Amino acid sequence: MNAKGKPLIEYQPYTVEIKRKNGEYYVHLIYEEEVYGRELAYDEPIQAERIAGIDINIDRIAVSIISKQGNFIKSKVFYCHELEYVRANKRNNIVGETVRDVYDWLLQENVGAVVIENIQLRQRHDTFTHNFKKKKLTDTIIRRGMRLGFRIKKVNPAYTSVIGRFKYMKTYGLSVHESAALVIGRRGLGYQERLPKELIDAIKTKVKRHLIAVLGSMEESYKQSKSGKKQRQYIAIMLRKIENFKQEHEWSLWNILHKCCWLNQYQIQLKEV
Repeated sequence: MNAKGKPLIEYQPYTVEIKRKNGEYYVHLIYEEEVYGRELAYDEPIQAERIAGIDINIDRIAVSIISKQGNFIKSKVFYCHELEYVRANKRNNIVGETVRDVYDWLLQENVGAVVIENIQLRQRHDTFTHNFKKKKLTDTIIRRGMRLGFRIKKVNPAYTSVIGRFKYMKTYGLSVHESAALVIGRRGLGYQERLPKELIDAIKTKVKRHLIAVLGSMEESYKQSKSGKKQRQYIAIMLRKIENFKQEHEWSLWNILHKCCWLNQYQIQLKEV
């Protein structure tokens, strides 16, 4: 306010960019936006009573809210199926509306911090198109969250889906994406995910027996082939990891489940440890 009680106008520098596309002109204004939140360092603790873990996919955003003690509170899925096939000019609207709905819910639930996957560490099987759309969602989540005052933290995405599936999906009645979001939130708080005893027993018995049976059933001609030698080497590594179970890193043990697709046939019932 000035001496006469009238508000002062604060001017801010900005850049104007004019582009021509298909005979039409587009004006882009670029300026610095004041934000109230910030991105946390990887080892920086989260100071919030409620934290949201977010699992980002090109057709949905799964959000699980947890307490600062790492306990599950509730979850919700926000769908954006159109994002898979719409043109670029509509993509921004869908992303913006979906992320807005996510934060409207988080504000309603008094969440103070958000944990997301580090998009630069995504699994190799993601295609370029999928990765691009996920990055668009991720960038929008970060930008809007910081604008609204949230603390944002990125974590390594390794094995979040398989951990969520075997530890939390049945316990809380969650989808695979919601359970992955739960693991992401807990990882942001620094919690380790130990394997349940039932799963350890299954790996040491059923999985081990299955690997040995696979080796025994391989034909001699196949064993000598290039692919056969590669499979034998891979199975040998898996068996060695099982033998040295206690010495292996936890993520290495989760990797056994990630690779052993045949584990489903045993219909193992797991509970949270």
